[in-house]
Amino acid sequence: MEFPVSGVIINPVYLAGIGFLVGMLGGFFGVGGGFIAGPLMFLSGVPMNFVVGTDLAHMTGKSLVAARRHRILGNVDIKLGTLMIVGTIIGVEIGAQLVELIKNMGMANQIIGWSYVAILLVIGTFTAIESIRAIKMIHTQKIDAKEAIGFTGLTKRVQLIKLKPMISLPASGIESISLWVILFSGLITGILAGFLGVGGGFLRMPLMVYVLGVPTHVAIGTDLFEIVFSAGFGTITHAIKGNVDIMIALFMHTGAAIGAQIGAVATHHFNGPRIRLLFSGMPFIGAILVIARLLSGAANSIH
Repeated sequence: MEFPVSGVIINPVYLAGIGFLVGMLGGFFGVGGGFIAGPLMFLSGVPMNFVVGTDLAHMTGKSLVAARRHRILGNVDIKLGTLMIVGTIIGVEIGAQLVELIKNMGMANQIIGWSYVAILLVIGTFTAIESIRAIKMIHTQKIDAKEAIGFTGLTKRVQLIKLKPMISLPASGIESISLWVILFSGLITGILAGFLGVGGGFLRMPLMVYVLGVPTHVAIGTDLFEIVFSAGFGTITHAIKGNVDIMIALFMHTGAAIGAQIGAVATHHFNGPRIRLLFSGMPFIGAILVIARLLSGAANSIH
């Protein structure tokens, strides 16, 4: 099927399949799924600037479905998610402006693509090491399996920051934390959302767990709640700039709406460390897909 806005021909079943896959993964891991959907769209020939904007559009609808399911399960901290949105919205616009700058320079594919790869590899490696360590702690130290954390030093240091105003997050079990830490966390993930065309969840979920000290299941649901707004804002700003193919997004959402609910319900059957261990493989898959496309593009340019 031809999609005239982005100028590509893609099988709509393939797009629905991408949507179902990232919907299920997003509902389970609390991420927008951009690190999988983006590379798969890129591999099918969609220009990178359209990958960014269109993936955000599809992500908005899918995250809404998954967040609603997690809310029913009691896994959403509305207060934390709302506060992070403030920093995220600012960051999304900064990221979108960076995409425009790079697009005008004619270097969007290479710069955005290799940025994807570097960030995904770092996050995947750290999360894998931490979750394996947490699982070992469960067996050797007989600690609570649900929320064992392999590295707690960073969380303790962050919660010692007393930059006022200080707030409490009862839904996440956090007695006191600086508001500025939350806003800064939202800003960083917002920049990534606007620049890489992701909801920022592949960074925000680990960030909430390892930096803010939020329980894994609550981090998943809260992340999806926040993605609805950050991805929605990103969709609007990219649509204004002509980077959204709404027809591609709609085909992807048909599969995502089903997958998101399946993934959300599945989290009930896994403890935090095992969810994080499974999550750590996703960034590596995304990195491999992007590298394959980038190397393919480089080879074609040589010939």
